[in-house]
Amino acid sequence: MGLGLIGKKLGMSHVFAADGSMVPVTVLDVKGNQVLQVKSASGKDKYSAVQVGFDDQKPSRVSKPLLGHISKHSGSPKKHIREFRTSEEVASATNSGAVIGAELFPPESWVDVIGTTKGKGFQGVVKRYGFAGQPMSHGSMMHRRPGSIGCRLTPGLVWKNQKMPGQMGHVRRTTQNLKVVQSRAAEGLLLIAGCVPGASGDYVVIRPAIKNPAARIAKSQAAKANAKGPAKKK
Repeated sequence: MGLGLIGKKLGMSHVFAADGSMVPVTVLDVKGNQVLQVKSASGKDKYSAVQVGFDDQKPSRVSKPLLGHISKHSGSPKKHIREFRTSEEVASATNSGAVIGAELFPPESWVDVIGTTKGKGFQGVVKRYGFAGQPMSHGSMMHRRPGSIGCRLTPGLVWKNQKMPGQMGHVRRTTQNLKVVQSRAAEGLLLIAGCVPGASGDYVVIRPAIKNPAARIAKSQAAKANAKGPAKKK
């Protein structure tokens, strides 16, 4: 994995591509990311990683042990801290206290975005799982209920993972293979094609795409070119 960023979701907008098509984008504020610690496989930590903090915080609202840790590595108090596992080359090229931002992900690069989805509260099976429900006619008493969930005969229990009413949303989700449309380093903004988990104002984590769709697309194009074969001479 490579070095990533912590950001705040500002909302959605749209931009126009060179061919005139409209591209929906999510605007992420990544200004103020700071490297708080660099760990090396050759050091006492025994693995390579970079610790990044985001969103300035008052020193009085940070515990003394954490404040001492941040000050030791030439950083400032942050609200959110995230550690990214990286290669030894990336860790050795990163300095504690350095400020990083949107320039880390240039346009056309691919990223994964991790966030917490919107909470929907306690919901029934019709809204939560799209059940059709029971008859809505007069006399029915099972309009939006799930119906039978088991039987008293064999096996005589409710199966695990049975779809039932419960808490909907507010879970950690990762959206993979999103393309960076614009990277505005001066403004500290990333414009990413499509939508990302969470509501406006939520914190998200942006990391390099693990599955690297660019390599897969190049491989597919090469396979198509080889399938056509060399051009025939007239």
